[in-house]
Amino acid sequence: MCGIVGYVGERPASRLLIDGLRRLEYRGYDSAGIAVLTDPTNPGGHSLTVMKRVGHVAQLAAAVPEDLGGNSGIGHTRWATHGGVTEPNAHPHLDNDGRIAVIHNGIIENHAILRAKLVEEGARFRSETDTEVLPHLIRKFYKGDPVAAVRAALSVVQGTYGVAVLFADHPGLVVGARNGSPLVVGTGEGESFLASDPHALAPYTRKIVYLEDREIAAITPLGWEITRLDGGATNHVVETLTESWGGGDRGAYAHHMLKEIHEQPESLTRCLSGRVVPEEGGARLGGLDLGPRDIAGIRRIGVLGCGTSFHAAQVGASAMEQLARIPAFAEIASEFRYRNPVIQQDDLFFAISQSGETADTLGAVKEVKVKGGQVMGVVNVVGSTIARTCGRGVYVHSGPEIAVASTKAFTSQVAALLVAALSFGRTRALGPHEGRAFGEELLRIPEKVASWLERPGPIADAVELLVGGRFVFFFGRGVSHPVAMEGALKLKEVAYIPCMSYPAAEMKHGPIALIDHTTPVVAIVPEDMMRDKTLSNIQEVRARGARTVVVHTEGDREARKLADVSIPVPATNLLCSPLLTVLPLQLFAYHAGLTLGRDIDRPRNLAKSVTVE
Repeated sequence: MCGIVGYVGERPASRLLIDGLRRLEYRGYDSAGIAVLTDPTNPGGHSLTVMKRVGHVAQLAAAVPEDLGGNSGIGHTRWATHGGVTEPNAHPHLDNDGRIAVIHNGIIENHAILRAKLVEEGARFRSETDTEVLPHLIRKFYKGDPVAAVRAALSVVQGTYGVAVLFADHPGLVVGARNGSPLVVGTGEGESFLASDPHALAPYTRKIVYLEDREIAAITPLGWEITRLDGGATNHVVETLTESWGGGDRGAYAHHMLKEIHEQPESLTRCLSGRVVPEEGGARLGGLDLGPRDIAGIRRIGVLGCGTSFHAAQVGASAMEQLARIPAFAEIASEFRYRNPVIQQDDLFFAISQSGETADTLGAVKEVKVKGGQVMGVVNVVGSTIARTCGRGVYVHSGPEIAVASTKAFTSQVAALLVAALSFGRTRALGPHEGRAFGEELLRIPEKVASWLERPGPIADAVELLVGGRFVFFFGRGVSHPVAMEGALKLKEVAYIPCMSYPAAEMKHGPIALIDHTTPVVAIVPEDMMRDKTLSNIQEVRARGARTVVVHTEGDREARKLADVSIPVPATNLLCSPLLTVLPLQLFAYHAGLTLGRDIDRPRNLAKSVTVE
């Protein structure tokens, strides 16, 4: 993986491809390349010009000649899976004769067997990648019909793919196919597009067709034809993109991450607006399409996600139990699908993914559906694969999140799950006064977030302590434990500082052996029923020499006394507290990364949309 763009039409292809790749930079990548079908310079016909660079798209753009001709091409940003970050491993890859170019997202699981057979047959491999088997396979099956050749090649491939193929012998044609990795076709006047993400195409077309798994598309300037890989017909409707993410302008902010942290009052307002109805003591989520009888019949709730989304899932599961009194659990999606889970018809699952394309979460969704459970999507990207596969769910409406490290998507996911918990709770367990009180407090959160971000306190002092440590511990209890996990993840992602996170009470069951004066500890201690016990846990690590950063409720003098650096946040309901206590942890990660000279928006080795297992 990570990004695919294809074009056929009358415009110069190279600059359009590079612009599309720039719009996919937020997904994370380590190299970039394009292949363009240039006009013939000899009687041999058209030829493929391939240019690849390690590093950012800007480096590729600087290497591409301004006068490079050609009106058909494909472009790719790669996030390394098989083989190191090198120019030969960057996409596109070519067959022996340089007449077929392929770009690919996903993993070819049987590539080693295929490679060995192809080498015996005379194929010359130039890279360490699994992808390079594809151009050689396509060449093997090519008899003049490009679509038939791609179809035949993919019939022997095992694994996931979103591919785009360019043939020197067929100007004005790009062939794409999908299985487990997203791909969309865009249509315009006298031109067609292909992309792994529709937002790469937003400046050029709003008319989009989403490919489904095991489908193949042939695009030309006159339009597109989509069939199944087995040759069967398909029935697709052209959809209109209603949300444009634009080019990701940072405005006055130095980095997208900082901008997105400060956008959280607005993103939370969008998520909550029209959904929380205090006068009724509840909430409305039409996208779930569940009536009171349906909600009353739910036996158990599972909340599935990976990384940051899993941390939001943990908060959501706690809220479901406390507000709706429905047994609930959160589970890492990548583990859930492989443990043969017991799923019953009256179980309800939520699948959380910012991009809506996370392969592990999509696999969990399919497992729930196969076993007869109900599953709802909680996603940010409209029209994404998880949203379409679930069919029902909640859009979090956090808007474009360009930085690889998620911030505002986390708080919007938590807010959406709290709204769902309030809706279910009003049907199952909450009286109107309790529901109204919770709803009113939830609606006050955006203003409290905005107020805190204007005066965040001694963040610089906390960062100085954190970057000077050997590694950092984070802990909290209850819903503050997933907040601690999220804070540790952010510091690892952005600043590359080793971190550990634990429920506070678990520190004395082993991890405290690692505590000494070189170990900063970040404690999350809102005003809740476990506050006193968490303060005791802080005393325990301080007694071993730890320096402490304590995130606590405003006015908590005892918590402040136990802090080397005290970060107060506004008081709120316990279940709403993660929306406030996570804010300083996001700023810790940002400023620590800045202090250490990290690439804030594109941390090494990470991708925004993880479309491989």
